[in-house]
Order: sequence, then structure tokens, then C-alpha cells
Amino acid sequence: MPREAVSPVGAPTDWVSLGPASQLLGVDPDTLRRWADTGRVRAFATPGGHRRFSRADLDRIVAGRRPANRRLAALGATPARLNRAYARAYRDGAPVAPDRLPASTREALRADGRRLVAVLLAYLDATRPTDRERWEGEALELIGSAALRLAEADAEVPEVVAIYLRARQPLLSELAAIGRRRALDTGQLVALFERALGLLDRLLLHLVETHRAAIAAREGRSLSWT
Repeated sequence: MPREAVSPVGAPTDWVSLGPASQLLGVDPDTLRRWADTGRVRAFATPGGHRRFSRADLDRIVAGRRPANRRLAALGATPARLNRAYARAYRDGAPVAPDRLPASTREALRADGRRLVAVLLAYLDATRPTDRERWEGEALELIGSAALRLAEADAEVPEVVAIYLRARQPLLSELAAIGRRRALDTGQLVALFERALGLLDRLLLHLVETHRAAIAAREGRSLSWT
């Protein structure tokens, strides 16, 4: 059962709704819900069923991260290093974009992918919510552009998802390798992966939704998930 305060004490500003709270911490909303369920963050449910989270607990978590906060570039995760990791992964395994796609599409996807690597690293290093929002917005634009290119190339949804999953694996592998090389403690590594996976999941949803909308528009029909 969730550990939620039944009768919250304090002014309304002492309690923060789910969206702003998750942005403040840089974690996915589902992660914040789990933290509330396990008592890591105090929370209560409004009569309408919406959670409110203790600002004092949120500030405590943010403050606790600051002394150990090190930029990924200082740990070795630069865009150049990540792009070399991608190049190695593609040499050793199947390419992200299949050969049947037009060469122009594959080259555009590679260019967008290189920029996306830099944007993802900037997002993970950002400490202010406004900066995270800015970098996430650019990441969504890049993914939306990729979705439109794949729709124009008649890629089916399963193929689009497979391309995305192959493309994100080198990033996750490199983050794990950095954790091992730099001996990050468990809390740091978990927080890093939660931030990365939260954004990557949101990008996947945007990719599929944009691709489906583009296909539906080309076929002159309304978008439906059924």
C-alpha cells in the first residue's frame, strides 16, 4: 500500500503535484510514484485522486545529489566518445537502419542520431528543470523528424520500434561502462539510468505516435489505436 499522508500539514506551497515534482528530481513520474509508495518521499492523495509530494522531501533529495554531482563529460561520456561507441556497435552487429531504406533516409537518420546523442547527454547533465525541458524538447523534435522520414520510407511500426531499440542500446551500454570504470555508487548509477530510461521511453512513445499519425495522414484516415 502507498505510504501517503492522510492529513497534510503546511501551506499549499509545501506540496507539489506529480509533473513539477518529477521534473524537479529529473526522474520519470512512475519512479516518483514508486518512491512515494516505499516512503522515500512523503505524499498524499487529493479528493480527486491526484498525488501531492512533500517539497521538503524533494528538496532534500536534490540537495543530497549535489555533492556527488559530476558532469558526464568529466566521467568520459562525451558526444565524440558515444559516437565512436555507436560506430563500433554498428560494425559488430546489424546496422540500425536496414539497407532497404533509401540511402538519403539512412544518412539523415545518422545525422539526427549524432545530434540526439549530444542532446541526451546534455539532458542527463542538466540540473535545472528549465534546461531539462529545453533539451527534452529538442530530443522530441529530432525523434519526430526521424518518425516522418521512416513513414515516408514506408517503414512499418514493428520495424520503427526495432530501429529505435537498436539505436538506444549503445547509449545504455556506454552509461553502464562509465559506471563500472568510474566506480559510481549504486545510488548514482540508478539515478542516472532512471533519468535516461524515463526520457528514452517518452521518446519511443513520441516516435510511434508521430509515425502512426503520418501514415494515417498519407492514407487519408483518422488516427486510431484500435
